[in-house]
Amino acid sequence: MAFNTVLFGVCCTLIITFHLSQARFISSRHQGFIDEHNKARAEVGVGPITWNETVAEYARKYAKTRIKTCEMEHSGGPYGENLAEGFGKMSGAQAVRYWVTEKPNYDYASNKCVNDECLHYTQVVWRDSVNLGCARTRCKNGWVFIICNYYPPGNYIGERPY
Repeated sequence: MAFNTVLFGVCCTLIITFHLSQARFISSRHQGFIDEHNKARAEVGVGPITWNETVAEYARKYAKTRIKTCEMEHSGGPYGENLAEGFGKMSGAQAVRYWVTEKPNYDYASNKCVNDECLHYTQVVWRDSVNLGCARTRCKNGWVFIICNYYPPGNYIGERPY
């Protein structure tokens, strides 16, 4: 009996240790996405966004469909969405920083984009979007496809992001 209890305890410890190490690996893989989103959100007084594995799984599945051509086409799914495409080793953090470069194009007073696009930026800082899931994949043409999905979605016409 004592052997079975010890063996059970050892097995439980190994399983817990494995899951914790996996969680740290998964967390570090998407931390750049979260950090860059939360940096931009903090600049305008919006609370932090958190990783959501269900939303991330949706992003991963869609990213896999882009591997063949890397075509920048929105998924049309139930989430808010930002897409990026780059060459080389473009990271998730770099994609988010790129979307945030649209900030000067958003005029808070009129709640409109000026001169250029700003909807990627407004989705990043959308106050009601509190869950995030992103994916990055290398396409067959050597490019990188990045997708971030947001829940609840944002960018509703006539509503302010913050």
